[in-house]
Amino acid sequence: MSFDKGISNIKEIAGADGIHAVEAIQDLHPDIHKYIVQFGFGEIYSRSELDRKQQEMITISCLITLGDTANQLRFHFKAALNIGITPQELFGIVIHCIPYAGFPRVLNALQIAKEIIDEAN
Repeated sequence: MSFDKGISNIKEIAGADGIHAVEAIQDLHPDIHKYIVQFGFGEIYSRSELDRKQQEMITISCLITLGDTANQLRFHFKAALNIGITPQELFGIVIHCIPYAGFPRVLNALQIAKEIIDEAN
C-alpha cells in the first residue's frame, strides 16, 4: 500500500520525469528504490500536517544544508516548480539557508536552481 501511495505521490509532485528519476535508482539497488518510494514518498509525503509546498520547501532546505546533494536538489527543484512554487520563492528558500548551511552550499544550490529554472523557461 505504501509503495503504491509513494508512486502516486511522486507522480503528483514531480510528474513523469520524477517517476523516471526514481526508477533509475532501481538500477543502483532495488532495496534503496523500495525504501525511497515506500517510506520517503509513501509514508512521509502522505502525512497531513504539511501541504505539498511546505514539504518541498523543507526538503529543499534540508538538502541544501546537507550538501553534496546535487541530484536530489535537481529532482526537488523541478518538483517545487511543478507544484507551483515560484522561481522567486525557490531563490528565497536557498538564500534563507545562508546562516545555517553557509555560502558555499548556498552558492552550489543557487547554481542548480538557476539551471532548473532556465530549463523550465
